[in-house]
Amino acid sequence: MLTDLNIKNFAIIDSLHVAFQPGLTILTGETGAGKSIIIDAVNLILGGRGAADMIRTGAEEATVEALFDLTGNDALLSSLTELGIESEGELLIKRVVTRSGKNRVFICGGLSTLAVLSAVTRELINIYGQHESQTLLRQENHLALLDGFAGLDSLRADFAALYGEFRGVKAEILRLEEGERDAARQLDLLSYQSNEIGAAALVAGEEEGLERERELLVHGEKLLANSQGAYDLLYGSDTSILGQLSQVTTAVGDIRQIDPSLTDLHESLLGAALQLEDGALVLRDYAARAEVDPERLQAVDDRLDLIGRLKKKYAPTVDEIIAFKEQVDRELALLTNREQARGELDGRLKELDEQMRASGRDLSARRREAAGTLKVAMERELHELAMPHALFEVVFETLAEPRTSGFERVEFHFSSNPGEVPRPLARVASGGELSRLMLALKQVHPESDVPTLVFDEVDTGISGATSALVGKKLKNVARKQQVLCITHLPQVAAFADHHYQVEKLVTDGRTATVVSLLGNDERVAEMARMLGGVKITETTLVHAREMIAEAHL
Repeated sequence: MLTDLNIKNFAIIDSLHVAFQPGLTILTGETGAGKSIIIDAVNLILGGRGAADMIRTGAEEATVEALFDLTGNDALLSSLTELGIESEGELLIKRVVTRSGKNRVFICGGLSTLAVLSAVTRELINIYGQHESQTLLRQENHLALLDGFAGLDSLRADFAALYGEFRGVKAEILRLEEGERDAARQLDLLSYQSNEIGAAALVAGEEEGLERERELLVHGEKLLANSQGAYDLLYGSDTSILGQLSQVTTAVGDIRQIDPSLTDLHESLLGAALQLEDGALVLRDYAARAEVDPERLQAVDDRLDLIGRLKKKYAPTVDEIIAFKEQVDRELALLTNREQARGELDGRLKELDEQMRASGRDLSARRREAAGTLKVAMERELHELAMPHALFEVVFETLAEPRTSGFERVEFHFSSNPGEVPRPLARVASGGELSRLMLALKQVHPESDVPTLVFDEVDTGISGATSALVGKKLKNVARKQQVLCITHLPQVAAFADHHYQVEKLVTDGRTATVVSLLGNDERVAEMARMLGGVKITETTLVHAREMIAEAHL
């Protein structure tokens, strides 16, 4: 949900902050006050084009910031995490447009790109009006909208799973066929690779062990001489350190018998003697293990050389060479048993094809049945929205080959004028018609993952009782989603949960747009202005109060 919008130096807006709330928010004001500029600013947040002519005269850059509350929107929070965007339940988006053309995008304080911005905000806001990058204008969305209306999302997902498995088996057959064309060559190569690596009997981690062993063997004579010499100095010779230390310890012991002040020294000497004796034993055992073995050194060198050659041919590590052999053996098994494998794959492909076509026929039949229901429902809603001649069609195109979504493409066609056949909606719907089309769709299928809807020009070409009906329909949509609507009609504005007035003021020779949240009396006055124009009478005020009261019954 959009909670805050900050606009600075954008068109005729100097500095503007608007705090939005759940429910139906209505924005009204005289023509030219700047209502459409607010929509342009929101569109900039959605990734719309930023141009230098958007910048207020005298400023070097324009800034638009939007804060969204993502509470409960786990899917979008997960998407942000995948994009590396950290969010704690809120999403802050900032666009900066400069005269130099170096426009910037910030998401949660971090520099980002327009592509990422568009991917994120697509799940946050839809604008229905003059902007042409919205849900209804993208033909690829029409099938999903029809499926959502018909409650076919689960069946569509089942079909997609079958289709994915079908494609996977087909790809495996293709790989097998490609292997058959040069099976003999492949068999020879793979057999040689498997045998060469297998003959080496590699063990994971052995190279590191061999390197350590080689290091010891290369320096075997030095290790033996030093360890044996150290042992002799400590213990083995007649003049060993331990022998002399024993004499020192005995002498100090004799002194201690007479003068106890040397007791601590005597105990320290005894401890040192025990530690040196332990060290001597370690050196003796090490000298016994030290090897001077040229034959073993040659064997280790040969083994390391073999591993090095295999690494150059197959993979940079022993573990990866072992993994490579496992892959080779799998391919060998597939090639060796390719006739049996091909038969099993062909059988599975036929089975999946039958299941997929049965699921596709069911999905297509339900879609065509739902298309008729959607046509009737949409035309009823559109007729109530002051388009008495509106026609709505769901046009199917059967595909030669299926795809993830099924065996057909779908496109919505529309006509609002008598005698005109329905044509692709994206080519013939005006901004106001598009808004009412989306409003009608929201009535017949109110569920949507997009938390904020913006309706611009929804009241174009309507008046009287139809206007009140539009307001009621907007109110119904706003019970589940946040709705922002710009309107010139008091009958629509009467249904507002929150009513903002957009005004254009001139201060010190400069024009600026301001937006004010109206209290009860201010709202009645604005409604009266919309009803009576420049001259507002008590009768007009009474009428305005009555309209607001009736709308909230």
